[in-house]
Amino acid sequence: MALSVPGHWIWDFWLANSGEEWHVFFLRAPKTLVDPDLRHINATIGHARSTDLRTWELLPDPFGLGAMGEWDDVALWTGSCVWSGEQWWMFYTGVSSTDDAKIQRIGAATSQDLITWNKVVENPLCVADGRWYETYDPSAWYEEAWRDPHVFADPDGAGFHMFTTARSNEGLPDRRGVIGHATSEDLSTWDVGPPVAAPNMFGHLEVSQHVEIGGRHYALYCVPREWQPTVPLPETWTGTGYLMAESLLGPYVPGPTPYLSADHRGTSYAGKIIEVDGDLLFIATLHTGSDGEYIGSISDPVPIVVSEDGSIAPARPPTVP
Repeated sequence: MALSVPGHWIWDFWLANSGEEWHVFFLRAPKTLVDPDLRHINATIGHARSTDLRTWELLPDPFGLGAMGEWDDVALWTGSCVWSGEQWWMFYTGVSSTDDAKIQRIGAATSQDLITWNKVVENPLCVADGRWYETYDPSAWYEEAWRDPHVFADPDGAGFHMFTTARSNEGLPDRRGVIGHATSEDLSTWDVGPPVAAPNMFGHLEVSQHVEIGGRHYALYCVPREWQPTVPLPETWTGTGYLMAESLLGPYVPGPTPYLSADHRGTSYAGKIIEVDGDLLFIATLHTGSDGEYIGSISDPVPIVVSEDGSIAPARPPTVP
């Protein structure tokens, strides 16, 4: 059954495998807010674990908001976990009351066991670099986008990479969405570089993930239909898309099919691909029901089908309970 939390909406998530069990971290907000659109500015991070990705045990939250005036005192947003060889690192997004939550920054916490976490004292660790990325400019966009860090080890052992939700500092304001990039040797000090994907198609490309399948490199992202100015609104879909490249650093371009899992309603969102015992599985947030109401839970995994041309799709859509 899908993962849900009584009395809460849950959405964007990231996974870590301890070797014995899966841990999932997710954004959560109380349904007492009534309006699900208010969940973003009230988000914190929840935690659960499972041995089969279907039956979940809820655990205490890994950590809470920062103290008043700190970089993460308003809301905690999407992140990722990576093992460094010595400890787990969780990278996450924070927004602050000092700038009315308009500027997004990325920081981290560390853990030995995925249960007890301590925020890094040097936070935030990574911020948007104006050489390539749009910094806060209310005449162009309503926020400074630098969020959803997907951090992973370089496959050749050359440190670590971070893919982020970001916006280019040039071009039409409603088409500046890019996947930002930064590198690090030690996970503490980050060097921001140019984007790995700049399709000139969307306002944002949210919650990216890098996966390599059959020698091809994929950058997953998600986008709502209202952020797709290059497509007539009746033809737009909401869900998880993907871009492809011949190398890890891109450039990533649209694949042979436009989406991995999407529809006009936005049944699912912010999907991830994981490998379990050699099989590729797809998990996503269950987003909008047939009644148009926000769902706010996380789907069970479904198999991924990879075609000869490199297109990818779930064998069946994520199931809405």
